[in-house]
Amino acid sequence: MKKHGILNSHISKILADLGHTDMIVIADIGLPVPAGVLKIDLALKLGVPGFQEVVDVIAEDMVIEKVIVAEELAVNNHATSQYVNDKFRGTPIEALTHEQFKQLTQKAKVIVRTGEAKPYANCILQAGVYF
Repeated sequence: MKKHGILNSHISKILADLGHTDMIVIADIGLPVPAGVLKIDLALKLGVPGFQEVVDVIAEDMVIEKVIVAEELAVNNHATSQYVNDKFRGTPIEALTHEQFKQLTQKAKVIVRTGEAKPYANCILQAGVYF
């Protein structure tokens, strides 16, 4: 049995398989999942697990070179926007319209669905390299 890090075998496998510039999405309960994109559903009930909790755990185990959010996040969910800016200080953060964001999710390796129920609590994490 794995003792440290991400215990979810599906997420652990996805992270181990990522290459440079591959993308994963951490999503709230409302973000649509495009046909053909793998979904790992962690939602247990409204708000559980939360967006921040899932991002924190994944960010510990992933080399992230860029974060992409919807422009609407800053206006409609200030707390989550501030969290993303603080969490990824020093990492480029790109903001797209929510429609552009949803289109980009079609290229993701996976969408990890949380139980988060706050507007625009979604991000795309683009894999970097550690060398």
